[in-house]
Amino acid sequence: MLRKAEIDRIEATLEEMFPDAFCELIHRNPFELVVAVALSAQATDVLVNQVTPGLFAAYPDPASLAAAPIEEIEDKIKRLGLYRNKAKNIKALAAQLLAQHDGEVPTERAGLEALPGVGRKTANVVLSVAFDVPAFAVDTHVERVSKRLGICRWKDNVTQVEATLMRRFKRERWSKLHHQFIFFGRYHCKAQRPNCEACPLLDMCREGKKRTKGLATP
Repeated sequence: MLRKAEIDRIEATLEEMFPDAFCELIHRNPFELVVAVALSAQATDVLVNQVTPGLFAAYPDPASLAAAPIEEIEDKIKRLGLYRNKAKNIKALAAQLLAQHDGEVPTERAGLEALPGVGRKTANVVLSVAFDVPAFAVDTHVERVSKRLGICRWKDNVTQVEATLMRRFKRERWSKLHHQFIFFGRYHCKAQRPNCEACPLLDMCREGKKRTKGLATP
């Protein structure tokens, strides 16, 4: 387990590297955000941002999306993986917002997680970004970085990773750190080609040490 000084160093380094980290999914309101995050499963934010402008221009609110033919929704998001299932989910999500929430996105976790296509990660993002509720959403970048740096164990599942991150970092920092972990994983500590040689946290990184072993010049 990392010492508090090491946790503090990670936090300070991420703040120095990515002080302005933010949610890169383009949205104008909570409805657009929850749909965009639901669409982002197994898809990059870049690709989601390419399809959502047309989707939201055609269906700017839950009523129009719920009423749309499923084939039309599929056509607008067909560049995304699993687009048929995602189209079904966001149409059902919109219908549920109308039927149970007067067309408004719930501001509490239980209501969000009850929506079709919305799991804990999506709920955490919406709570944090749309409603300023401290949350530590764990996506593939957050999980990868937290395990490489030794904050979490390799065998930990997503729920365990989230619990560990919430325990090791102060609550008021969760939302910002979530985005900073994502930026670090997306632009620096990449899955396939991490920039280990230039990493200020290399001496703490289990995988980085393995990747750079033997690369140092005498």
